[in-house]
Amino acid sequence: MIKFNKTYFTLFLALFLIEVFIAKYTTGFIRHTVGDYFAVAFVYTFIKSIFKISEEKAALITFLISFVIEFLQLSNLQNHFPEQHERALKIILGTSFSIGDLVAYTLGVITIILVEKTMRKKVEF
Repeated sequence: MIKFNKTYFTLFLALFLIEVFIAKYTTGFIRHTVGDYFAVAFVYTFIKSIFKISEEKAALITFLISFVIEFLQLSNLQNHFPEQHERALKIILGTSFSIGDLVAYTLGVITIILVEKTMRKKVEF
């Protein structure tokens, strides 16, 4: 089940750089919506770079992780940890719940599934 995949890891690193760029140099819609859209691809490629599982399972896990993290924002969890961890938790968990984030995650996962299916069809030819 654990098997390193160089292609997905390369995509993971590229998406990491994109996410860092978005976080440092953008605001508004790009940061809050496009960043969330790419965040699911970031998580997905990380999962696929480590585990040899189907695209569907990886997409489902990614979807669940993104939704769990978003709903954890309703719990105000980041404010119940020591101050030295507050910044890291705000980066991981975010700071406020948003339906728009859930939409961005959903569209991101749908895009992942469509891209994977398209790539699989191209390989079959």
